[in-house]
Amino acid sequence: MNMGLYKKFVNQTRKPEGFLGKMMVDGMNSGHAKLSDWGMSHLNGIDPSTIAELGCGGGRNTAELLKLYPKAIITALDYSEVSVDKAKNFNRDMITAGRCTVIQGNVADLPFEDAAFDLATAFETIYFWPGLEHCFSEVYRVLIPSGTFMICNESDGTDETNKKYEKMIDGMKCYTIEEINAALKAAGFDDVIYYHHNSKPWITVIAKKNDNSTV
Repeated sequence: MNMGLYKKFVNQTRKPEGFLGKMMVDGMNSGHAKLSDWGMSHLNGIDPSTIAELGCGGGRNTAELLKLYPKAIITALDYSEVSVDKAKNFNRDMITAGRCTVIQGNVADLPFEDAAFDLATAFETIYFWPGLEHCFSEVYRVLIPSGTFMICNESDGTDETNKKYEKMIDGMKCYTIEEINAALKAAGFDDVIYYHHNSKPWITVIAKKNDNSTV
């Protein structure tokens, strides 16, 4: 693959479209599996009944969350029509069973009522969110009081490999833990913890909405 075509391909990470987008989404499901499973391993002590899977990509993580929480109902959302179609196909049985819905939408204007979810997840996606504090405020709004928001990123914002992709992919920003924490606090989350992989630049950030929140 020549450099021009490769740049077009990696730019599909932001919003997969067309043939290259379908290739990218197929690769995401398998390529991010270990990272996503590592992130999910930190979801301890919760038993959500309603989950928002934001930036769902090809739908693999939606399927894993449905297994992890067999009583939960999940709404998966993605900005890309290609991703939505792939996620629907991947989770067809669970959609038929009434446990999963997949929709196209924008995290900057979530199409959900206030306090609609117990858990919101964001795997390998906040790099492209348009205005981190505003988008986090939208997540805060749609969570119930005491709800959980989990972010899982392959990059901690300092590793050289992903910083190279940041320069190559339009609109991509690899955030540090400190930047994520600041945006979460500004959005209203006041209980934030993070985990850093012991040998990779992977990070998982878990934020809790205040029990007493009226928003």
